[in-house]
Amino acid sequence: MTESLADLTAVDLVSRYKQGSLSPVEVIDAVLARVASLEPKLCATYALDPAAARAAARESEYRWSRGEPVGPLDGVPITIKENIATRGTPVPQGTAATELILATEDAPAAARLRAAGAVIISKTTMPEYGMLSSGVSTFHHLTRNPWDLSRTAGGSSAGAAAAAAAGYGPIHIGTDIGGSIRLPAGWCGVVGLKPTHGRVAVGTPFPGRAIGPLTRTPADAALALSVMTGPDRRDPTSLPRIADSYHEISSVEGLRIGLLLDAGVGLPVDREVRAAVSSAAALLESEGAIVEPIAPIITREMLDGLDRFWRVRSAADINALPEDRRAKVLPEIRRWVSTATDLTAFEVFDGFSQMGAMAAAVDAAFATYDFVLSPVAPITAFPAELAYPTDDPLKPFEHIAFTVPYNMSAHPAATVNCGYSTTGLPIGLQIAAPRFADLPTLRLAAALTTLLPPNRPWPTT
Repeated sequence: MTESLADLTAVDLVSRYKQGSLSPVEVIDAVLARVASLEPKLCATYALDPAAARAAARESEYRWSRGEPVGPLDGVPITIKENIATRGTPVPQGTAATELILATEDAPAAARLRAAGAVIISKTTMPEYGMLSSGVSTFHHLTRNPWDLSRTAGGSSAGAAAAAAAGYGPIHIGTDIGGSIRLPAGWCGVVGLKPTHGRVAVGTPFPGRAIGPLTRTPADAALALSVMTGPDRRDPTSLPRIADSYHEISSVEGLRIGLLLDAGVGLPVDREVRAAVSSAAALLESEGAIVEPIAPIITREMLDGLDRFWRVRSAADINALPEDRRAKVLPEIRRWVSTATDLTAFEVFDGFSQMGAMAAAVDAAFATYDFVLSPVAPITAFPAELAYPTDDPLKPFEHIAFTVPYNMSAHPAATVNCGYSTTGLPIGLQIAAPRFADLPTLRLAAALTTLLPPNRPWPTT
């Protein structure tokens, strides 16, 4: 079978550029051909710019010919989620209610990627205000899952996950405030990393908000993270650069791993999801890891409290819009925030306090364990047209009980594909770790992928 350049990893691309056996121009042509072939059905891109991508690839080709790459991603095709600002492109946030104003500068993550030589081929889509775990948007076309076009790619990093699975280049950058990297990564069968909060500077920091990579391999995720990490004056929560370097681990023996199969709240875990995650945990145990079932980390009070606080926060943003723009917001979002005025100040404050309660509960789990394994989501990918898996705007968070705790606690968490449903949909496994253990999380993900059966061929046709 002929190798497709669009499917090479970033690590492979850089190695071949260095050897002189491959040109960034060849790779960009292959990636853009893949996009042209699949994009009419997937609808994963926003502001796709083939001319700029080809120009950047030619510049990279010249630098490599002289042995003078500007950085570790020189010539590597990437995409960036549309809510991460890139100069000269509007940031619609997935909604027709946003005024389209050109961004005047790159956000910190985009600036670092560009400086490292990455070739930005496109931005990627997201749902309404990033508040959905689907691709439903009043601005973008509906993003679909490459494994099954009738199913969601997830969200809010919808386009990034679909692009990663479909081979629109090796690295895709998303954002995550409740699972928005990990949920779509799990449903599209790719690796997704929500780093430690502050590990990647965010232009507009907010509790729980993080930026991270979606890739096909843990090594590519580590490479992308190494480029983006470090402080930035625009984000007072940003952390120093990672001093460690990524490498594979030879043994998992002695690792203490908590196995969380019941979130304690939200949708029940599908039988196939539970079986796939349990089987993966058993593989680690067979290699010497100490795997123990653990009780639910969060409670109904925590999840409902967070819902109340986020409703009020979103209602404040939407109510500040002029009436004509407010009417353009997705009806499901308008229905969700319509109940915000029914809440008392005490209820809102209690909701805000649940972020701290979640953080304390997660931190307590890592007093005993090196890692916590769980499903990414209790279900496989749901129908693409639904805004929520419950199809109920007043029950929007029933599927995020495994992911959102780590946003509130700032712990890193990664996803890896651990199997497939009987209908062929990927099943995501989540690996969470103590704060600042971003690279150990990816190392364990890599170790697990060597134990699991090989992934099925990527859905690239």
